[in-house]
Amino acid sequence: MAKIFSSDWMRDFAQAWNADAEMTDNLAAAGFTSTIGFGCSGDEQPVGIVEVENGKVTYAGDYQGQKLDWDMRADVETWQEWIAEGFGLEKLGVAVSSGKLDFVVGDYRKMIRNPNMAKPFLRHFELMQGLDTEFTR
Repeated sequence: MAKIFSSDWMRDFAQAWNADAEMTDNLAAAGFTSTIGFGCSGDEQPVGIVEVENGKVTYAGDYQGQKLDWDMRADVETWQEWIAEGFGLEKLGVAVSSGKLDFVVGDYRKMIRNPNMAKPFLRHFELMQGLDTEFTR
């Protein structure tokens, strides 16, 4: 079992991402190339990142000062809830407006307006559900 956003966890997440055609095909169609950071509320910087080129993860691991295109933060308990119960479109607006999900970098409104990006965004939570995760910091 790996701690959420640890380098091992991020590598497992990347394997699930790259094996999922729904992720890779939609993001490739959108020409999606980005560096995405993940962390918890109160962290000075993200803990883990994925670097994505044309829809596929090319690097997953610890954040080492890379320039981020997206950086998402939530409390550990909130991540645990979303990973256990799922995270649908109906939860996105509430999560952002209530401050449960903070996009430190990136414009979620732009992302949800593009179906080739919105579907994979929601799908990445489903992929997280399949990981053996320890929710400690």
